[in-house]
Amino acid sequence: MNIMFCGDSHAEDGILITTLSLLKNTSTPLHFYILTMHAEGYTAFNQQAFRLIKKLLKEKDPNNTAELIDCTELFKKEPPRANMETRFTPYAMLRLFADQLPQIPDRVLYLDDDIIVRKDISDFYNQDLTNIELVGVLDFWGRFFFHNIHTHKPFDYLNSGVLLLNMSEIKKTQLFAKVREKMSDKKMLLPDQSALNKLATEKKIAPRCYNEQYRLRPDTKIQHFTTSFRFKPYFHTLTVKPWDIERVHSVLKLHEYDDLLKQYTELRSQLKRA
Repeated sequence: MNIMFCGDSHAEDGILITTLSLLKNTSTPLHFYILTMHAEGYTAFNQQAFRLIKKLLKEKDPNNTAELIDCTELFKKEPPRANMETRFTPYAMLRLFADQLPQIPDRVLYLDDDIIVRKDISDFYNQDLTNIELVGVLDFWGRFFFHNIHTHKPFDYLNSGVLLLNMSEIKKTQLFAKVREKMSDKKMLLPDQSALNKLATEKKIAPRCYNEQYRLRPDTKIQHFTTSFRFKPYFHTLTVKPWDIERVHSVLKLHEYDDLLKQYTELRSQLKRA
């Protein structure tokens, strides 16, 4: 199972937790590709954190692999000029250079760093991708407000935090190249997610259980700790990330992942002492 992450040093906690959840719920070999870069005002993904993740993978299965990929030069050549000042760091956009990285295989699952894999996802990963650029789950809130400009269909706006990518098809249609161009020219609210939804013409919608963005449900296989809206006791946004364990317990009332979070806490302490 090929897994792609993107991020700077702030993504290390989330990717470590996601790694532990994948190791717990995946029986097939795992191959990680972590995309990072060196940029002013940011710190690239730490080599020490990467070595820990690679060590965990190898301990579970010697066939597991991990690669840390520096995308600095690619980003400099095609920066998303119009979207550099959004609330999202430029690192979130590195996945859009995957079509220019020979290391990235034809089938790869992209995951945000605030994801926990709760159950086996082999069926999702191994699905047929013939003539499909990407597979994702409807954005919980965005589905009500956005639609594809080509089809004008309602309820087809995907959340980009979990995307199964068919890189050979993406290279064929030049989807990522088109998205990079659009992000350079036009400022958008949710930059790469909006551009992907506007320009993808061969996408497939998967069931909600593969990217649960609101609250844990019995059939949830992947839980995404994204920002959501709450209406009680008053209308407000709510953001709780997996590594903020105290708030996972006190705000979300969630103890489903206590074993993983305990393991994460112990490993993070070791990393700080090293």
